[in-house]
Parts: sequence; structure tokens; C-alpha cells
Amino acid sequence: MIATSEEPKGAATTADRAEVSVLIKRKALGLGFQKVGIVSAQTLSAEGTRLKEWLRRGYQGEMKWIERDPDQRTDPRHIFPAARSVVVVAMNYYTEHEHEARTATSEALTGKISRYAWGDDYHEIVGDKLRELLSWTKAQWPHTEGKACVDIQPMMDKAWAARAGLGWIGKHTNIITEECGSWVFIGELLLNLELAYDETQVADQCGTCTLCIDACPTGAIVEPYVLNSNLCISHATIESRAPEIAGELASNLEGWFYGCDICQDVCPWNQMTPETTDSRFEPRAGNVDAWLADILKLTSEAYAERFRRSAIKRAKLSGLQRNARTLLENFERARTSTTS
Repeated sequence: MIATSEEPKGAATTADRAEVSVLIKRKALGLGFQKVGIVSAQTLSAEGTRLKEWLRRGYQGEMKWIERDPDQRTDPRHIFPAARSVVVVAMNYYTEHEHEARTATSEALTGKISRYAWGDDYHEIVGDKLRELLSWTKAQWPHTEGKACVDIQPMMDKAWAARAGLGWIGKHTNIITEECGSWVFIGELLLNLELAYDETQVADQCGTCTLCIDACPTGAIVEPYVLNSNLCISHATIESRAPEIAGELASNLEGWFYGCDICQDVCPWNQMTPETTDSRFEPRAGNVDAWLADILKLTSEAYAERFRRSAIKRAKLSGLQRNARTLLENFERARTSTTS
């Protein structure tokens, strides 16, 4: 018998917990996740301390929701009180497509989109698989209850992935796996089952490399493992709701229309990532490089239709059109400077 929140803590033997953990991991891998680890649903004390310091320095930018009750983010039992275990999964989304070769002409026409948003919305893809894993677990052990979490819930995803042994947090602050680099989505399944827990974590393998820090055009990685969102291109083009992008940041977008992959593109661990096995991560039309003139012409209805079930809708129509306008202004300014 496996222990649940309704049963005495010692109701399951170590052998029971280990067997169930193996079966859950096997099912998760069968559903298409590349990595899975299981850890106890405890408070992330050290990680919570670092989060509070990051917030104290104001590095959250316009992401004000992170400021609300940071303690809630450190303990999954605030989200699901019955939680005893956290099943952490990673899913590879890498596809072997590239942005268009950029010339002076194309820069005026198109803007680059971050790789994670090329295909269908990862919230739905990863979330559907986690919910399928939960349904299967319930069928095997009827007293099971759980909650699937994919980015929307106040979970410290990267911290949980590191704690579960999926990888380590790189100097660019993304989780890095040995198998897929940082081209992975993270999700969690909170369960009321007491399971066998992974205790081995992956050692930091960034070493002396500073490629991600050196490559960032805006200096957003202010020190190893610390990102200032106020300087980040991804924050500016996705999370910010400001009507205009700040001057110095706007002039250093380097052609990015939605998000930015510079720190990941230069990472040595991302040079040999195998292609994803899920076709839903294949790029949609116009989702690798967006035609800026088309974006400026979008109506609310056309925007809703084009970006339905796409992560790109996160930036809102006003944000996308602001981004397109900024890139066109940058090009015009550069062209004028060259011809004068």
C-alpha cells in the first residue's frame, strides 16, 4: 500500500514507495517527457532567500505578481495543501529551424521570435501530459489526488528542476540539462502520495564559461546566476506593458520582436540538442520571423485568430505592435545614419 495524505505517514513501506516512484517515472517518460525526478514537497528555504534578495534589488521589473507573497512560491503546499511529493518533468522543445539570414533589407521587414514560442502553447502541451499522468496515477492508486503546474502557478520551476536532479541552473539563470541543454519546458505534478525521493543533484557544469554573460547586448546578466529583468530583452518584449520600450534597451534589441535567445544560443550545452519528438513544437507559419508590417495591421480579431493557442499572445496586441514599431524605428534610424 502507498501512503496518501489520508493515511498515516508510515503506512507505506520503503519498497512500496520505490516501486510506485519507478512506475510513475516510467509512465512520464512514456508520455514524452525527456527527464523526470521526484522530490519531497518541502519548503525551498535557500532558494526562497535568494528570491527575496532578487526582489529586494528590484530585478523583477514589471512582473509585480512575483512580489505578492514570495513565501507562497517556496512551498507547494500553499498551492495544494495535501502535497507530499513533487514530480518534476522536463520536455525538449528544440527543432532544427533557424531565423532568416538578416540583411539590411530584411531587418526592416521581419523580427525574430524566441524559439520557445514557435509552435503551439507549451502550457497546453506540457499541461495535458501532466494531467494524463495524474489520471493514470489515480487509476493505479485510487486515493491519489494531485495538481498539475505549468508556469502559471506560483512554483519556482527551475529550483524544483535542480532539486529533482534534472539539471543545474546556469549562469544565464535557465535550467541546463546534460541531454537537451536549456531547450526544455519544466512542469510539476503535486501528489498526495508519499514516494521515494531523488537525492542526487547535478553539479554545476558551467565552469569558467561566461559566454552567456558576454553575449547579452543589454548587460541583463548582471553577475553569474543573477538576471536583472529591467535590462532583459525578453522582459521588454513580452512582460512589459509600457507603451514604449526604454531608449537604450530599445536600441539594443538586435532584431528581436518577441523574446530573446541570445544567452541560450551561445551556450555550449545547447549545441548538440536532439530534435524534439513532439510535432506540436514545430514552427507555425510566421512564428520564427514575424513580418512587422503584418503585425502593425492586425486588428483585435485577427490577433486573436493568429495567436490562438500560441504563447505569443502573452505580449498582447499592443505589446506586439509596440515591438514591431520599435524595430522599424531602429532600422530607419540606422539607415538614416548610414546615408547621411
